[in-house]
Amino acid sequence: MTTAEVVRQFFEKVRSGIEPDAAHNLMAKRVLAHQITAENEVTVERFPDNYADHVREMIEAYGTFSLNIEEFLVQDDRVYVRWKQVGVHIGEVDGFSPTSKPIVEIASAVYRVENDKIVEYWIQIDREGIRVQLERNAEDR
Repeated sequence: MTTAEVVRQFFEKVRSGIEPDAAHNLMAKRVLAHQITAENEVTVERFPDNYADHVREMIEAYGTFSLNIEEFLVQDDRVYVRWKQVGVHIGEVDGFSPTSKPIVEIASAVYRVENDKIVEYWIQIDREGIRVQLERNAEDR
């Protein structure tokens, strides 16, 4: 499988919420996830099981969401993906009770693939944009 195919399948099956347990086929046993939160870079270890659980948590919070890849660039062992995810706020998120209103997430990541598995990624999510939407939706109730 090519680097592009690994990441595309990861998005189509796992990240989309359609088949979270396919993470076992597309992620290494230990993945380094470099995340930016409030301008602080944090590296956490991800494993196929806890990543699948993470996707299920997104489904609990946002229902069956849509995920559209807006940019997909490949260079050697890395793939850059920018996506837009749209769901409905049906579960508690960051202390905000469900509002049944749409929430849009814009995010991007670079995935590094080795031996047909994702082994590392660098991700940025517009968390402030999500927070603003959650606040606005809570006020509009």
